[in-house]
Amino acid sequence: MTETSDGLAAVLWDMDGTLIDSEPLWIAQQFVMVEAHGGTWSQEQGLALVGSDMMTTAVAMQSAGVDLEAAPLVADLERRVIETLRRTVAWRPGVLALLAALQEAGVPCAIATTSSHEMAELVAAAAPPGTFGALVGGEDVAQTKPSPEPYLRAAELLGVPISRCVAIEDSPNGLASAVASGAASLAIPNDAALPEAGDFTTWPTLEGRTVGDLRALLA
Repeated sequence: MTETSDGLAAVLWDMDGTLIDSEPLWIAQQFVMVEAHGGTWSQEQGLALVGSDMMTTAVAMQSAGVDLEAAPLVADLERRVIETLRRTVAWRPGVLALLAALQEAGVPCAIATTSSHEMAELVAAAAPPGTFGALVGGEDVAQTKPSPEPYLRAAELLGVPISRCVAIEDSPNGLASAVASGAASLAIPNDAALPEAGDFTTWPTLEGRTVGDLRALLA
């Protein structure tokens, strides 16, 4: 059962780089596509796009030499990453244990991502059954991160107040989205550089963390 108004109502998860270690997959395929079109790409360019919406990524890759319209470019990039995820999903440290603990405690979870709904479904299917009660992909909202809409929509789908949710992020855009939504925001650094301070809490990892630790973020 979802906790009352003075407890943890839900945990809202970013996907790429937070739930799963997929940012290297995106960057690797960006390299492949740009170089296939005769352009050049760098690790720094890939990291700068962490947490960005897919249209921003498309524009950057077009500027680097990919001679495709935005829609087919995005579709091809996502297809390549999805093919890799179908073979294996690399969960970030501590994620599966915390998801299991939340499920046991009756605290619902949702995914809120700028990636496609299809990708969110694929990741949710790789988790134990019933782990995620709602999925919000980039095409499910009018405005993606850093707008708060993805997190507000996730809370709405779960039927819980955003003020009693914890949102977990790893990118500047995602963290801005989480903070603006009104959720208690938790940063877990990964590849992207995050602000040193703000209206959020930073943990170096989710390993060893408990449901009680998440509840304490709402205190």
